[in-house]
Amino acid sequence: MQTILKIGTRGSPLALAQAHETQARLMAAHGLPAEAFEVVVISTSGDRIQDRPLSEAGGKGLFTKEIEEALLAGAIDIAVHSSKDMPTQLPDGLELSAFLPREDARDAFVGKAAKTIAELPRGATVGSSSLRRQALIRRMRPDLDVAMFRGNVQTRLRKLDEGIAAGTILAYAGLKRLGLDHLITDLMPLDIFPPAPGQGAIGVETRIGDREVEKMLLAIHDVPTGQALACERAFLAALDGSCRTPIAGYAAIVAGTLSFSGLIISPDGTQSHTVELQGPAQDAVRIGDEAARTVRAKAGEKFFDGWL
Repeated sequence: MQTILKIGTRGSPLALAQAHETQARLMAAHGLPAEAFEVVVISTSGDRIQDRPLSEAGGKGLFTKEIEEALLAGAIDIAVHSSKDMPTQLPDGLELSAFLPREDARDAFVGKAAKTIAELPRGATVGSSSLRRQALIRRMRPDLDVAMFRGNVQTRLRKLDEGIAAGTILAYAGLKRLGLDHLITDLMPLDIFPPAPGQGAIGVETRIGDREVEKMLLAIHDVPTGQALACERAFLAALDGSCRTPIAGYAAIVAGTLSFSGLIISPDGTQSHTVELQGPAQDAVRIGDEAARTVRAKAGEKFFDGWL
């Protein structure tokens, strides 16, 4: 059968699992065989650069740049991403047009020396490449050594087995999608260890104005996830969120009401400011913007300037 849709993705096992989940949902929604879809693997700068933090290498856009170039060039029809990896500013001509139903957004601790962060011995090393996770670990346990831990899920787990760290934090959703959730030794509560904006949600990026593709994606788009992500991304955008700024944000929707909680925290974990807002789900972007203004007013501009 002729290929109807080319799906662009990174080549990591998690990225491929997300691309195939998108493919499976499209097959089910439209009654099409697997042959109607081609999964196109694209190597990104973020995959190739492993020797330094993303904040020093160019930010989270390193995981999307080459894929977005292929999308704009017409080499692929859609791009499947981990939503938390998506910059708030997309290239001209592209948009996030669909989100799959969100998985559990919590972070998970995979421990070797202990089952929980609280039980780790003093001075133990915890690996993470995320400034948000590093800051939250330091807030919980200032005595721990937090080390930079780059690489895909399997690479980080291998580093644990090699004894480079006593534990690491990974997204629960990613471990579940890979069938590795049995390795989790502790799940981090949302109120103590809030997630990155977009965590747990698969986002699909398209060319603006590609009506046929938009119609296909409409069948698999999850409206509540889209509303929650609109709020979280608005919060992030209004705070100029990037890999250099430890920011957490999570929106949940129950019976049409959106509840948002946000956090900004210093990299050393010693200073933080929180915000909580509620409102109609259709006002998701306004709630995210208002939450950002509220937390910025609490913290003051110097809070953001001090960590750059």
